[in-house]
Amino acid sequence: MSGGFDQESASWDRLRAQLASVKPPIETSATLPLTCYSDEKYFKHEIQSIFHRSWIGIGRTDQWQAPGHYTAIRVAGVPVIVLRDEAGELRAFANTCRHRGTMLLEGQGCTRAIVCPFHSWTYGLDGRLRSAPKMQKAKNFDKDKLGLVPFRLESRDGFAFLCFDEGAPPLGEWLGDFSKLHAPWSLGNLVSSHRREFEVSCNWKSFLEVFNEYYHLPFVHPNSLDDLYEPPNSADKTNACYATQFGATEGTGGLLADKQDQSFPPIKSLAGRNREGVRYTWVYPNMTFAVSAESLWMYEAYPLAPDRSRIRFTFCFPAETVARKDFESRAQHYYDRFSAGLEEDISMLEKQQRGLSTPYGKQGRYCTELEPNVANFACWYAQKILTP
Repeated sequence: MSGGFDQESASWDRLRAQLASVKPPIETSATLPLTCYSDEKYFKHEIQSIFHRSWIGIGRTDQWQAPGHYTAIRVAGVPVIVLRDEAGELRAFANTCRHRGTMLLEGQGCTRAIVCPFHSWTYGLDGRLRSAPKMQKAKNFDKDKLGLVPFRLESRDGFAFLCFDEGAPPLGEWLGDFSKLHAPWSLGNLVSSHRREFEVSCNWKSFLEVFNEYYHLPFVHPNSLDDLYEPPNSADKTNACYATQFGATEGTGGLLADKQDQSFPPIKSLAGRNREGVRYTWVYPNMTFAVSAESLWMYEAYPLAPDRSRIRFTFCFPAETVARKDFESRAQHYYDRFSAGLEEDISMLEKQQRGLSTPYGKQGRYCTELEPNVANFACWYAQKILTP
Protein backbone atom coordinates (compact mmCIF):
# COMPACT_ATOMS: atom_id res chain seq x y z
CA MET A 1 0.00 0.00 0.00
CA SER A 2 1.34 3.41 -0.92
CA GLY A 3 2.04 6.19 1.55
CA GLY A 4 3.73 4.03 4.21
CA PHE A 5 0.79 1.86 5.30
CA ASP A 6 2.27 -1.62 4.85
CA GLN A 7 -0.09 -3.75 2.75
CA GLU A 8 1.65 -6.91 3.89
CA SER A 9 1.34 -6.17 7.59
CA ALA A 10 -0.98 -7.77 10.10
CA SER A 11 -2.49 -4.36 10.80
CA TRP A 12 -3.57 -4.08 7.16
CA ASP A 13 -5.14 -7.55 7.32
CA ARG A 14 -7.13 -6.47 10.38
CA LEU A 15 -8.17 -3.24 8.70
CA ARG A 16 -9.32 -5.07 5.58
CA ALA A 17 -11.48 -7.34 7.69
CA GLN A 18 -12.95 -4.36 9.50
CA LEU A 19 -13.64 -2.49 6.26
CA ALA A 20 -15.28 -5.57 4.79
CA SER A 21 -17.92 -5.31 7.53
CA VAL A 22 -18.88 -1.83 6.31
CA LYS A 23 -21.38 -2.79 3.62
CA PRO A 24 -25.11 -2.71 2.82
CA PRO A 25 -27.64 -3.08 4.20
CA ILE A 26 -27.34 -0.24 6.69
CA GLU A 27 -29.26 -2.29 9.24
CA THR A 28 -26.29 -4.64 9.63
CA SER A 29 -23.34 -2.46 8.60
CA ALA A 30 -20.54 -1.60 10.99
CA THR A 31 -19.15 1.93 11.18
CA LEU A 32 -15.77 2.75 9.69
CA PRO A 33 -12.76 1.61 11.76
CA LEU A 34 -11.25 4.25 14.03
CA THR A 35 -7.96 3.88 12.14
CA CYS A 36 -9.62 5.68 9.22
CA TYR A 37 -9.95 8.81 11.38
CA SER A 38 -6.71 8.87 13.33
CA ASP A 39 -3.75 6.96 11.86
CA GLU A 40 -1.05 9.05 10.16
CA LYS A 41 0.24 6.32 7.87
CA TYR A 42 -3.27 5.33 6.86
CA PHE A 43 -4.08 8.98 6.18
CA LYS A 44 -1.42 9.10 3.46
CA HIS A 45 -2.96 6.08 1.76
CA GLU A 46 -6.44 7.55 2.08
CA ILE A 47 -5.33 10.66 0.20
CA GLN A 48 -4.12 8.52 -2.70
CA SER A 49 -7.06 6.11 -2.73
CA ILE A 50 -9.88 8.61 -2.23
CA PHE A 51 -8.84 12.14 -3.17
CA HIS A 52 -6.52 11.30 -6.06
CA ARG A 53 -9.04 8.92 -7.66
CA SER A 54 -12.30 10.84 -7.26
CA TRP A 55 -14.13 13.92 -8.48
CA ILE A 56 -13.57 16.53 -5.76
CA GLY A 57 -16.14 19.24 -5.14
CA ILE A 58 -14.35 22.61 -5.12
CA GLY A 59 -17.27 25.02 -4.73
CA ARG A 60 -19.75 27.00 -6.79
CA THR A 61 -18.79 28.06 -10.30
CA ASP A 62 -19.72 31.69 -9.64
CA GLN A 63 -16.57 32.06 -7.56
CA TRP A 64 -14.92 32.64 -10.95
CA GLN A 65 -17.19 35.08 -12.71
CA ALA A 66 -15.05 36.72 -15.41
CA PRO A 67 -11.98 35.83 -17.51
CA GLY A 68 -8.87 35.97 -15.35
CA HIS A 69 -10.64 35.34 -12.04
CA TYR A 70 -8.58 32.75 -10.21
CA THR A 71 -8.26 30.91 -6.91
CA ALA A 72 -5.12 29.14 -5.70
CA ILE A 73 -6.18 26.19 -3.58
CA ARG A 74 -4.58 23.11 -2.07
CA VAL A 75 -6.44 19.85 -2.59
CA ALA A 76 -5.13 16.82 -0.70
CA GLY A 77 -1.63 18.28 -0.69
CA VAL A 78 -1.69 19.32 -4.35
CA PRO A 79 -1.38 23.07 -5.13
CA VAL A 80 -3.96 23.91 -7.81
CA ILE A 81 -4.95 26.99 -9.81
CA VAL A 82 -8.62 27.25 -10.77
CA LEU A 83 -9.49 30.06 -13.17
CA ARG A 84 -11.82 31.19 -15.93
CA ASP A 85 -10.07 31.59 -19.26
CA GLU A 86 -10.63 34.17 -21.98
CA ALA A 87 -13.33 32.04 -23.62
CA GLY A 88 -15.23 31.77 -20.34
CA GLU A 89 -14.23 28.14 -19.72
CA LEU A 90 -13.37 27.06 -16.19
CA ARG A 91 -9.94 25.43 -16.03
CA ALA A 92 -7.61 23.87 -13.46
CA PHE A 93 -3.82 23.57 -13.53
CA ALA A 94 -1.03 22.42 -11.27
CA ASN A 95 0.17 25.52 -9.42
CA THR A 96 3.80 24.92 -10.30
CA CYS A 97 6.03 26.57 -12.90
CA ARG A 98 7.36 24.33 -15.67
CA HIS A 99 10.80 25.91 -15.26
CA ARG A 100 11.86 24.90 -11.75
CA GLY A 101 8.62 24.32 -9.92
CA THR A 102 7.88 27.64 -8.20
CA MET A 103 4.30 28.12 -7.01
CA LEU A 104 2.79 30.64 -9.40
CA LEU A 105 -0.25 32.17 -7.70
CA GLU A 106 -1.53 32.60 -4.16
CA GLY A 107 -4.92 33.48 -2.74
CA GLN A 108 -7.48 34.76 -5.21
CA GLY A 109 -7.80 37.64 -7.65
CA CYS A 110 -7.95 38.53 -11.31
CA THR A 111 -5.08 38.42 -13.79
CA ARG A 112 -4.53 38.67 -17.54
CA ALA A 113 -1.65 36.17 -17.45
CA ILE A 114 0.07 33.80 -15.00
CA VAL A 115 3.59 35.06 -14.32
CA CYS A 116 6.14 33.10 -12.30
CA PRO A 117 7.48 35.36 -9.53
CA PHE A 118 10.90 33.66 -9.66
CA HIS A 119 12.06 33.88 -13.29
CA SER A 120 9.06 35.46 -15.03
CA TRP A 121 8.00 32.55 -17.20
CA THR A 122 4.57 33.66 -18.36
CA TYR A 123 1.52 31.53 -19.16
CA GLY A 124 -1.80 32.40 -20.76
CA LEU A 125 -5.13 31.72 -19.10
CA ASP A 126 -5.28 28.60 -21.28
CA GLY A 127 -2.10 27.32 -19.59
CA ARG A 128 0.15 27.73 -22.62
CA LEU A 129 3.67 29.06 -22.11
CA ARG A 130 3.80 32.50 -23.72
CA SER A 131 7.30 33.67 -22.84
CA ALA A 132 10.45 32.43 -21.12
CA PRO A 133 13.13 35.13 -20.78
CA LYS A 134 16.75 34.37 -21.77
CA MET A 135 15.99 30.85 -23.04
CA GLN A 136 17.09 31.47 -26.64
CA LYS A 137 20.19 29.28 -26.39
CA ALA A 138 18.35 26.26 -24.95
CA LYS A 139 18.28 23.56 -27.64
CA ASN A 140 15.01 21.87 -28.62
CA PHE A 141 13.14 24.34 -26.45
CA ASP A 142 9.48 23.95 -27.46
CA LYS A 143 7.10 26.30 -25.67
CA ASP A 144 4.14 24.22 -26.86
CA LYS A 145 5.39 21.34 -24.72
CA LEU A 146 5.99 23.41 -21.58
CA GLY A 147 2.51 24.58 -20.72
CA LEU A 148 0.98 24.20 -17.26
CA VAL A 149 -0.10 20.71 -16.28
CA PRO A 150 -3.91 20.59 -16.69
CA PHE A 151 -6.38 18.76 -14.46
CA ARG A 152 -9.88 17.61 -15.35
CA LEU A 153 -12.50 20.15 -14.31
CA GLU A 154 -16.23 20.00 -15.00
CA SER A 155 -19.35 21.57 -13.59
CA ARG A 156 -22.91 20.47 -12.90
CA ASP A 157 -25.83 22.49 -11.53
CA GLY A 158 -23.57 25.35 -10.50
CA PHE A 159 -21.02 23.13 -8.69
CA ALA A 160 -17.41 22.74 -9.84
CA PHE A 161 -15.57 19.41 -9.65
CA LEU A 162 -11.86 18.64 -10.02
CA CYS A 163 -10.25 15.28 -10.79
CA PHE A 164 -6.55 14.33 -10.79
CA ASP A 165 -7.13 10.84 -12.22
CA GLU A 166 -7.32 10.59 -16.00
CA GLY A 167 -8.71 7.08 -15.59
CA ALA A 168 -11.64 8.06 -13.38
CA PRO A 169 -15.12 7.81 -14.92
CA PRO A 170 -16.66 10.96 -16.47
CA LEU A 171 -18.37 13.34 -14.06
CA GLY A 172 -21.73 12.46 -15.59
CA GLU A 173 -21.23 8.84 -14.59
CA TRP A 174 -19.95 9.84 -11.15
CA LEU A 175 -23.08 11.91 -10.45
CA GLY A 176 -25.60 9.71 -12.24
CA ASP A 177 -29.15 10.89 -11.53
CA PHE A 178 -28.00 13.79 -9.35
CA SER A 179 -29.31 16.53 -11.65
CA LYS A 180 -32.68 14.88 -12.13
CA LEU A 181 -33.27 14.33 -8.41
CA HIS A 182 -32.29 17.91 -7.54
CA ALA A 183 -34.02 19.56 -10.52
CA PRO A 184 -36.92 21.04 -8.45
CA TRP A 185 -34.50 23.41 -6.69
CA SER A 186 -32.96 24.86 -9.91
CA LEU A 187 -29.53 24.64 -8.29
CA GLY A 188 -27.73 26.07 -11.29
CA ASN A 189 -29.62 29.35 -10.93
CA LEU A 190 -28.65 29.99 -7.32
CA VAL A 191 -26.16 32.75 -6.52
CA SER A 192 -23.39 32.63 -3.90
CA SER A 193 -23.84 35.41 -1.36
CA HIS A 194 -21.54 34.50 1.54
CA ARG A 195 -18.33 32.49 1.94
CA ARG A 196 -16.21 31.55 4.90
CA GLU A 197 -13.08 29.42 5.41
CA PHE A 198 -11.76 27.96 8.64
CA GLU A 199 -9.83 25.03 10.09
CA VAL A 200 -11.16 22.55 12.60
CA SER A 201 -9.42 19.95 14.74
CA CYS A 202 -11.20 16.88 13.47
CA ASN A 203 -11.02 14.40 10.62
CA TRP A 204 -12.58 15.58 7.35
CA LYS A 205 -15.04 12.68 7.31
CA SER A 206 -16.29 13.49 10.81
CA PHE A 207 -17.10 17.05 9.80
CA LEU A 208 -19.16 15.91 6.83
CA GLU A 209 -20.83 13.18 8.85
CA VAL A 210 -22.27 15.49 11.50
CA PHE A 211 -23.81 17.66 8.78
CA ASN A 212 -25.54 14.60 7.31
CA GLU A 213 -27.19 13.02 10.34
CA TYR A 214 -30.22 13.89 12.46
CA TYR A 215 -29.21 11.71 15.41
CA HIS A 216 -27.22 14.38 17.26
CA LEU A 217 -29.76 17.22 17.01
CA PRO A 218 -31.50 16.86 20.40
CA PHE A 219 -28.22 16.28 22.21
CA VAL A 220 -25.90 18.85 20.59
CA HIS A 221 -28.47 21.49 19.52
CA PRO A 222 -31.30 21.21 22.08
CA ASN A 223 -31.84 24.97 22.36
CA SER A 224 -30.91 26.09 18.84
CA LEU A 225 -31.75 23.74 15.96
CA ASP A 226 -33.53 20.67 17.26
CA ASP A 227 -37.04 22.15 17.23
CA LEU A 228 -36.75 23.02 13.55
CA TYR A 229 -36.57 19.44 12.30
CA GLU A 230 -39.22 16.75 11.96
CA PRO A 231 -38.17 13.08 11.69
CA PRO A 232 -36.69 12.67 8.18
CA ASN A 233 -37.93 10.58 5.30
CA SER A 234 -36.06 7.43 4.34
CA ALA A 235 -32.92 8.01 2.31
CA ASP A 236 -33.44 8.24 -1.44
CA LYS A 237 -31.98 5.48 -3.55
CA THR A 238 -29.34 6.81 -5.94
CA ASN A 239 -27.32 5.26 -8.75
CA ALA A 240 -24.09 7.19 -8.29
CA CYS A 241 -21.52 8.60 -5.88
CA TYR A 242 -23.76 10.60 -3.57
CA ALA A 243 -26.27 10.12 -0.77
CA THR A 244 -29.36 12.22 -0.10
CA GLN A 245 -32.22 12.46 2.40
CA PHE A 246 -35.21 14.80 2.68
CA GLY A 247 -36.88 15.90 5.89
CA ALA A 248 -39.72 18.25 6.78
CA THR A 249 -39.03 21.31 8.93
CA GLU A 250 -41.00 23.67 11.11
CA GLY A 251 -40.69 26.78 8.98
CA THR A 252 -37.32 26.95 7.25
CA GLY A 253 -34.23 25.06 8.35
CA GLY A 254 -32.15 28.06 7.35
CA LEU A 255 -33.22 30.21 10.30
CA LEU A 256 -33.43 29.84 14.05
CA ALA A 257 -36.90 29.44 15.51
CA ASP A 258 -37.13 33.03 16.75
CA LYS A 259 -36.13 34.46 13.33
CA GLN A 260 -38.61 32.63 11.12
CA ASP A 261 -40.32 35.92 10.26
CA GLN A 262 -37.14 36.90 8.38
CA SER A 263 -37.52 34.10 5.83
CA PHE A 264 -37.16 34.89 2.13
CA PRO A 265 -39.71 33.71 -0.47
CA PRO A 266 -39.31 30.14 -1.73
CA ILE A 267 -37.44 29.18 -4.89
CA LYS A 268 -39.94 29.75 -7.70
CA SER A 269 -39.56 26.29 -9.24
CA LEU A 270 -40.50 24.48 -6.03
CA ALA A 271 -43.85 22.90 -5.36
CA GLY A 272 -45.47 20.51 -2.91
CA ARG A 273 -43.47 18.96 -0.09
CA ASN A 274 -40.19 20.40 -1.39
CA ARG A 275 -41.35 23.78 -0.06
CA GLU A 276 -41.78 22.33 3.42
CA GLY A 277 -38.39 20.91 4.30
CA VAL A 278 -34.69 20.45 3.58
CA ARG A 279 -32.81 18.01 1.37
CA TYR A 280 -29.38 17.02 2.69
CA THR A 281 -26.97 15.66 0.08
CA TRP A 282 -23.41 14.35 0.32
CA VAL A 283 -21.48 14.23 -2.97
CA TYR A 284 -18.60 11.85 -2.35
CA PRO A 285 -16.06 12.32 -1.11
CA ASN A 286 -15.79 15.87 0.22
CA MET A 287 -18.76 18.11 -0.63
CA THR A 288 -22.08 18.32 1.15
CA PHE A 289 -24.99 20.72 1.02
CA ALA A 290 -28.53 21.30 2.19
CA VAL A 291 -31.17 23.00 0.08
CA SER A 292 -34.30 24.39 1.68
CA ALA A 293 -37.32 26.12 0.20
CA GLU A 294 -35.43 29.39 -0.20
CA SER A 295 -31.67 28.80 0.07
CA LEU A 296 -28.69 26.47 -0.19
CA TRP A 297 -25.78 26.10 2.21
CA MET A 298 -22.79 23.90 1.52
CA TYR A 299 -19.46 22.73 2.88
CA GLU A 300 -16.30 21.43 1.23
CA ALA A 301 -13.92 19.54 3.52
CA TYR A 302 -10.20 19.26 2.71
CA PRO A 303 -7.94 16.96 4.76
CA LEU A 304 -4.83 18.51 6.28
CA ALA A 305 -3.98 15.72 8.75
CA PRO A 306 -5.89 12.84 10.35
CA ASP A 307 -7.11 15.25 13.01
CA ARG A 308 -7.18 18.53 11.08
CA SER A 309 -9.34 19.78 8.19
CA ARG A 310 -9.86 22.95 6.21
CA ILE A 311 -13.50 23.80 5.59
CA ARG A 312 -15.08 26.10 3.02
CA PHE A 313 -18.64 27.26 3.61
CA THR A 314 -20.89 28.88 0.99
CA PHE A 315 -24.43 30.24 1.20
CA CYS A 316 -26.60 30.67 -1.91
CA PHE A 317 -29.98 32.22 -2.78
CA PRO A 318 -31.94 32.80 -5.99
CA ALA A 319 -30.74 35.85 -7.95
CA GLU A 320 -34.03 37.67 -7.38
CA THR A 321 -33.62 37.23 -3.63
CA VAL A 322 -30.09 38.64 -3.67
CA ALA A 323 -31.37 41.63 -5.63
CA ARG A 324 -33.83 42.65 -2.88
CA LYS A 325 -33.14 45.93 -1.08
CA ASP A 326 -33.44 44.22 2.30
CA PHE A 327 -31.28 41.25 1.32
CA GLU A 328 -28.17 41.97 3.41
CA SER A 329 -30.02 42.66 6.64
CA ARG A 330 -32.27 39.60 6.35
CA ALA A 331 -29.59 37.28 5.01
CA GLN A 332 -27.49 37.98 8.10
CA HIS A 333 -30.04 36.04 10.15
CA TYR A 334 -29.32 32.98 7.98
CA TYR A 335 -25.57 33.36 8.46
CA ASP A 336 -26.03 33.80 12.21
CA ARG A 337 -28.02 30.56 12.40
CA PHE A 338 -25.11 28.66 10.89
CA SER A 339 -22.54 30.29 13.09
CA ALA A 340 -24.56 29.18 16.13
CA GLY A 341 -24.96 25.61 14.90
CA LEU A 342 -21.37 25.35 13.73
CA GLU A 343 -19.97 26.44 17.09
CA GLU A 344 -21.93 23.68 18.82
CA ASP A 345 -20.92 21.08 16.22
CA ILE A 346 -17.22 21.92 16.35
CA SER A 347 -17.08 21.61 20.11
CA MET A 348 -18.51 18.09 19.86
CA LEU A 349 -16.40 17.12 16.83
CA GLU A 350 -13.20 17.94 18.69
CA LYS A 351 -14.31 15.78 21.60
CA GLN A 352 -15.12 13.00 19.15
CA GLN A 353 -11.68 13.29 17.55
CA ARG A 354 -9.99 12.78 20.90
CA GLY A 355 -12.04 9.62 21.36
CA LEU A 356 -11.30 8.40 17.84
CA SER A 357 -7.57 8.65 18.55
CA THR A 358 -7.50 5.80 21.06
CA PRO A 359 -5.85 2.56 19.88
CA TYR A 360 -8.47 0.57 21.78
CA GLY A 361 -11.62 1.85 20.04
CA LYS A 362 -13.96 -0.57 18.29
CA GLN A 363 -16.36 -0.21 15.38
CA GLY A 364 -19.95 0.74 16.13
CA ARG A 365 -23.32 0.64 14.33
CA TYR A 366 -25.54 3.13 12.49
CA CYS A 367 -28.99 4.41 13.34
CA THR A 368 -30.94 3.32 10.27
CA GLU A 369 -33.45 6.20 10.20
CA LEU A 370 -31.18 9.06 11.29
CA GLU A 371 -27.77 8.27 9.76
CA PRO A 372 -28.39 6.84 6.27
CA ASN A 373 -26.25 9.40 4.43
CA VAL A 374 -23.36 8.66 6.77
CA ALA A 375 -23.75 4.91 6.37
CA ASN A 376 -24.08 5.09 2.59
CA PHE A 377 -20.91 7.16 2.37
CA ALA A 378 -19.08 4.71 4.64
CA CYS A 379 -20.03 1.78 2.41
CA TRP A 380 -18.83 3.65 -0.68
CA TYR A 381 -15.62 4.69 1.10
CA ALA A 382 -14.83 1.17 2.32
CA GLN A 383 -15.25 -0.21 -1.17
CA LYS A 384 -12.92 2.44 -2.61
CA ILE A 385 -10.24 1.62 -0.05
CA LEU A 386 -10.56 -2.11 -0.62
CA THR A 387 -10.45 -1.80 -4.42
CA PRO A 388 -6.85 -1.72 -5.76
